[in-house]
Amino acid sequence: MDSFSERILRELLPAEKEIVPPAGTRRRKDPAPHADHWSLAILLERAAYLSKLAKHSNGSASETLKEYPDHSTMLSFRGRDGVVELHENVADLFVVLDGRATLVTGGTVVGAETIGPGEIRGSSIESGTRQELRAGDVAHVPAGVPHQMLVPGEKTFTAFEVKIRENPRGAR
Repeated sequence: MDSFSERILRELLPAEKEIVPPAGTRRRKDPAPHADHWSLAILLERAAYLSKLAKHSNGSASETLKEYPDHSTMLSFRGRDGVVELHENVADLFVVLDGRATLVTGGTVVGAETIGPGEIRGSSIESGTRQELRAGDVAHVPAGVPHQMLVPGEKTFTAFEVKIRENPRGAR
């Protein structure tokens, strides 16, 4: 996280909350293990910051909240449709905080392009299953399943995400 982003987040967050830098950039020795907690109010304040970033970029923005050995947590904001994603070794768990979107899963990735190891992107999904998501809903997308978030009209969508690293299929 750059110093500009960190300063903006410090203004948005109460003084008693620490901003957690991305993995590998901690400035001091890690404290003893503890439970992490983000209140809905704090997450929505951070989402307001992400919405400002999204307006000056491609319509979406996200931040990694914390990295763990086998998963990570993120906050994402969308003001437009997302691209198709397929993570070969990562499952996604979405907790919808605000807004609504249509989650399209399964089917065939149109315009599939490998962007990195185990990461495929595309423009749309053909013959996928559609499920409307609203605030309070939880959705799990297993590793290896194509998925795309479609955001209707001028609406927005904010979700807390857990990225869960899984063994490659057949490696169990």
